[in-house]
Amino acid sequence: MPQPSAQVTAAEISRIAGVTRATVSNWRRRHSDFPAPTGGTEASPLYDLEAVRTWLRARGQTSAAAPAEELRTLLRLHPSAPAAPLLPLVLATSRRSPHELTAPADLPDADLAARADAAVADLAGMVPQAETAPFTAADAAVVRALIHCVREEGAQAALDVLAERELEDSASTGTYRTPAPLADLMARLLPADTARVLDPACGSGTLLEAAARHGARGLYGQDALPVQAQRSAVRLLLAAPDGEVAVRAGDSLRHDAFVQPPVDAVLCNPPYGDRGWGHDELAYDPRWAYGLPPRMESELAWVQHALAHLRPGGYAVLLLPPATAARASGRRVRAELVRSGVLRAVVALPSGAAAPLHIGLQLWVLQAPEPDGRGRTSVLFVDTGGERQPDGPRNRAGSPGTRRRHDPLDWGELTGTVLGHWTAFRADPGSFSDEPGTARAVPVLDLLDDVVDLTPARQVRALPVDISPARVARQADEYRERLTEQAGLLARAARDTWRPTGDSPRQWRTATVSDLARGGALELLRAATATREKDEGARWRAENAGRPVLHGTDITDGVPASGTFLDGVPLKSSPVITEGDVLVRMFPGGTGEMARLAGEADTGVLLGHDVYLLRPDPARLDPWFLVGFVGAHDNITGASTGSTTVHLQPGRLRVPLLPLEEQRRYGEAFRRVGELRAAARRATDLARKHAGLLTTGLTAGALLPPDTAPRTP
Repeated sequence: MPQPSAQVTAAEISRIAGVTRATVSNWRRRHSDFPAPTGGTEASPLYDLEAVRTWLRARGQTSAAAPAEELRTLLRLHPSAPAAPLLPLVLATSRRSPHELTAPADLPDADLAARADAAVADLAGMVPQAETAPFTAADAAVVRALIHCVREEGAQAALDVLAERELEDSASTGTYRTPAPLADLMARLLPADTARVLDPACGSGTLLEAAARHGARGLYGQDALPVQAQRSAVRLLLAAPDGEVAVRAGDSLRHDAFVQPPVDAVLCNPPYGDRGWGHDELAYDPRWAYGLPPRMESELAWVQHALAHLRPGGYAVLLLPPATAARASGRRVRAELVRSGVLRAVVALPSGAAAPLHIGLQLWVLQAPEPDGRGRTSVLFVDTGGERQPDGPRNRAGSPGTRRRHDPLDWGELTGTVLGHWTAFRADPGSFSDEPGTARAVPVLDLLDDVVDLTPARQVRALPVDISPARVARQADEYRERLTEQAGLLARAARDTWRPTGDSPRQWRTATVSDLARGGALELLRAATATREKDEGARWRAENAGRPVLHGTDITDGVPASGTFLDGVPLKSSPVITEGDVLVRMFPGGTGEMARLAGEADTGVLLGHDVYLLRPDPARLDPWFLVGFVGAHDNITGASTGSTTVHLQPGRLRVPLLPLEEQRRYGEAFRRVGELRAAARRATDLARKHAGLLTTGLTAGALLPPDTAPRTP
């Protein structure tokens, strides 16, 4: 007996068809052949999904939803769809030609399920548990959507959608993703000739993928969650098809799958605060060469697990919570790591660099002992999360220095700071030049006190010893003059008076962005992900490596492009921004702006994966007019979908149909509003920096209080 298809609401029909809820309501009223409800209530009816799809196809109404969104919808409608074989099916699908990916659409459900089963079975031994949970005819709709997503948006897009159903970031388990820029930094801390890399808590494979981008060809991973091991294996086989990839499922501390042979390096972002890591049953394990990790110190167990897998002289880089550097219970193990010369560097990252975002995590760089027994007499400490002093280099968002919690990280400068100090220290620790407030090489003997506190902020000098009071005073005067000037600009930007339209708001006819795109009034563009490594995509990635990338957070914060395109990122193409383009964030939320007009600073920058680009025909649409209306809160809200993750459907944004001359009047008004917003942002930033400089100068003894009478109580 055939199994009934899933039931969908009117809202889900609108998402599948790429129309508004009102359009679906009109279809129900005006078309007698529209499928009758098969469940639900009179106020909230449910419809048979396949009946709806048949009706839409008969009317030539193909789905306008993005393939990834369609896959996400079908997974929600088929909660019993097996996740285990879907992940390896992504890999199997990515290895097919476009023609082979088109053909399955016409197969009967049972035949499609059988073919998917066979494709996944071929990956047994390459992907953990690839042979489990075979497909059935009931899974055919999800399989078709997955194939369509891989074909149109790439294998990585499909992997990301599947991952949403499984464990991702979790405060309860201490398991968090590693952001791509941080993974790249960790991989670059390894020597250039590193060939074999292990991640014993590999998660989704971000760290091993970064190692592959920097030349590693032996990629080995293990994760306690089978679904994460599967995802990591698929990701690595896509990213390094010519490499040696081995990923296993299982608890690395209890059931180590990679005892031999040793590797050149270990990269790891282990679970934090795991009390059940195996303290009692592993009490006599030979890996604890530097002392038995206390029950509450699972991080120190992972540190020694990493060291146990290294060849002599091999490196390990671990991302750890700051408490690991100072907790009293771990003092003895820390002391042995320092005394033996195994600990080479500790780097404090700014808060927001990786989850959990409210604390600044640390990078520990360790090196296994070498056969010649060379002593290592100092440890490098780098603090990229503290306050930069007045005599230090200029501040930039995300660089070491004064930084607000919500300022974007400047990963380029952060990476440059860390790598610069590490490279100099590694080349010649004895001649390393300290940078006050940021980096210092501390002798091992100075660290072996009663607490063995390895917190970088406690080890680097908090203030330059040669701070210049005259220079601080000059900088304070410069800030005051700039702030006064900026306050004047802000006042001028707010000078306009605004007249009411009358007794009631103005009404106008509107068109959707999709309608305007079909009519040629604008182009709607976004970045495209790669399905697999093809010559054209490979050339494009190589040609654009290192090019700036604009992300949605840059629009929110009103800053230039903060990203950098790395060769190996799963993009096959991305539009190049030109002056006059309208840039819109994909994910609404927060208090920042949703849209902005591309200026001279944005020209030549690549569009990020989380930004839409509207390129208007200036003979038909005024750019500032378009920015103002598509970025309006009500417009964004009406064009957004999703519950847990809300994302914008740009084709649904509505724009008033006005003559070009009137558009320009509105556009000029929106331009002035933009100037007001920019002036307010600059004035606020200067006031913050000025206040920080004055506080530092007063507390460092470089400035005297002003000659004013004290306040009376």
